[in-house]
Formats: sequence, C-alpha cells, structure tokens
Amino acid sequence: MNRAAFFDLDKTLIPGSSLFLLARGLYERDFLRARHIAKFAWTQFLFVALGRERMGEVDDIQEAAFGFVKGRHQDELRQLGREIAQERILPRVYEDIARVIEHHHKLGDETWLITAAPQELAEVIAEGLGMTGGLGTRSELDDSGIYTGRLAGELLHGPEKAKAVERLAADRSIDLRESHAYSDSINDMPLLESVGEPHAVNPDHELRRLARARGWPVHELRSRRRALLIGIPSTIAAAGLFSAGVAIGLWLNRRSSQRG
Repeated sequence: MNRAAFFDLDKTLIPGSSLFLLARGLYERDFLRARHIAKFAWTQFLFVALGRERMGEVDDIQEAAFGFVKGRHQDELRQLGREIAQERILPRVYEDIARVIEHHHKLGDETWLITAAPQELAEVIAEGLGMTGGLGTRSELDDSGIYTGRLAGELLHGPEKAKAVERLAADRSIDLRESHAYSDSINDMPLLESVGEPHAVNPDHELRRLARARGWPVHELRSRRRALLIGIPSTIAAAGLFSAGVAIGLWLNRRSSQRG
C-alpha cells in the first residue's frame, strides 16, 4: 500500500483565495468583466473578514467562480491558468509548506492538492510544486471542449473532498490510515478525519480548538508571511521560515521512524 499527503490550497498553501488571484489575472487579460471581478472581491472579503469559508455561501461562490467560463475553450483557460499561477499564485506559496511537500517526497509519499478551485488550476499549481497531482472542481464541457457554464459533478468542497480522496485512494492503493492531510478550515473536517495523520495549518478558530482537543499538530504560518509582506529583513525571515519547516520535517521523521 502507498502513503500520501493531501493539501488544501487556500490559506493552507497560500494566504487568501486562489480563485480571486485567478480572477484578477483573467480580468487583466480581458477574460473577465468588472461584474465578475466584483463577485470575486466579495468572496475574498468573506475569506478575510470571517477567517474561513462559510458553507452558506457555497452556491454564490460556485456561481461567481465558474459561470464566467461559459462559451470558452478548455485549452484557453488551461493556458491562462498556467500563466497566472506562475505570476500570482506559486510565488505566494508558504515556504514552510513547500518544504513539507518536498519532505513527503523524500519519505516516498504521494502528494496531492485538493481544492474547490477549477481542476485546470489545481493541475497547474500541483505541477508547479512538483506534486503527484491535483484534484479540483470540474466544469462541464461539450463535445468540442467548450465550457457549458455548469459543473460536472459537485463543487469539491467539504465532504466532497473526502469522497474524492477516498476514490483516489482506492484507485492508487493508498492507505489512508498511514496518510496525512493539511487544511486550515473546519469545513475540511471530513478530509482530515479520513486520514490517520491530520494537520491543522493556519487553522480557523473552530479547527484550532478541535485540533488541540484531539492532539493534532497545529502549524501557524500566517504571522511569518505577514512579516515578509511588510518587508522584514530577508535574513531574519529566512531563519524563521527555515526553522518552522525543519520542525514540521522532524515531526514527520519521528512519526515515520516510529512506524518503521
């Protein structure tokens, strides 16, 4: 049986919303109109103001995030997604988490990005981070590869993430009891509870409380990223990021040794 590590995207790998970063890039390329970017801005405001996604707004987020692709070709979005990921998303990945992904590779684990963002974007980001693959929300295509504006299945959010991971584990002979999952949100409890080694990364209040009660590792990266954004000297920032990455790596090594 194989082992794997599953990573949420927004506020786990990067600060804020990948969909908003995608929308900004598409707007600059005249792919989106102002009304679309306004919806994304409102979604981003909710992320910042509330500290986590609100399940009650999933339908609104879905409409804002995926309706704009109607009538466009998949190859066009995939290429634009690649450009925007390189420009706006990959540079924002927490260095600590990039080190954790690399550490899982060294342990022989598969690494998967699991996100509600579009499948095309998930694949590009996963590739950019050297991960095994990415799973995201799939949009419906007609026979010629044009988006219909509807989803092909459910939004990959909440319980749907856990279902997707269970299907992936069955297909790739992954032992979920020996696998890890990383997320910031209480909405990902089904995902975290589906593996033997859950991690709370930049957790919202509810997930932090629950993680502490259950003895799950809690990794806080936000203060270091805020420091970087306001211009902390690079040598100090690098030292803090390196020590946090090493701490997570040592924890993983101990767990691996205990099993060996």
